[in-house]
Amino acid sequence: MHDRSIEQLENACFGGGLPEQAEFHLRLAGLTYQQDKVAESHLQKALVIAPDHAAVLIGLYRYYFYKGRLGEALDVAEVCLMNSAVDNGLAFDWRMVKQGDANFGSYDAILPRFYLFALKAYGYLHMRLGNLEEGRVAVEKLLELDPGNKLGGKVLLEVLERVGQDDDD
Repeated sequence: MHDRSIEQLENACFGGGLPEQAEFHLRLAGLTYQQDKVAESHLQKALVIAPDHAAVLIGLYRYYFYKGRLGEALDVAEVCLMNSAVDNGLAFDWRMVKQGDANFGSYDAILPRFYLFALKAYGYLHMRLGNLEEGRVAVEKLLELDPGNKLGGKVLLEVLERVGQDDDD
């Protein structure tokens, strides 16, 4: 379990508490985005400095995602999901999490919302990588935890339902 307060964890989701050197490397990664080796080197340095910090993981996820490196983005999404489970006091297996286990319905509940975003990323990336059943189960869990569809899980489920249908249908 992390030895950080809820406030510190929530603050980390917005980049708070990020060591100065890690922030420096994240900024350089952004500035050198078009130079893959240089940008990735800066992201890796930030990861060494602050391996569990949400800002570093989000930066790494976005880099891999926008570079089309979806398998690596999925790896980061899985780390975010696991870290977020710990931070929220949830079961390690997302399949076991129930709606009442955290304040998933509140927009102001930053840690539960980050968990939902990580689960959405996990499901979406599985879909994109062709693991449709794993993606479906994850998106269904997302909708169970977010029945108001604040994170847009229904759209992903609709895409899955259209897979394999002819355009004429």
